[in-house]
Amino acid sequence: MSFEHYHSVCRRNRGRAVEIRTLDGRIHRGIISDVDDRNVYLQPLRRNPNLWGFGYGYGYGFGRPGFGAGIAIGAIATLVLLPFFW
Repeated sequence: MSFEHYHSVCRRNRGRAVEIRTLDGRIHRGIISDVDDRNVYLQPLRRNPNLWGFGYGYGYGFGRPGFGAGIAIGAIATLVLLPFFW
């Protein structure tokens, strides 16, 4: 898929839980917190022992305060929308 395709999918699904596989084979799971011209920023999913499934994570760092890991949109091999509880 093209850069433009993944960029628009990420922008449309801000706030949703996703699994992103990059071209180097790494897997990132989180909630899309922001998208800019180069990167998609994920808040990591963290297991909450008081709830079933997973809850929102609160990541800080990786170049932008208040956001989790930044992933280059051009490095995305696949992007899958996840149900909130799995």
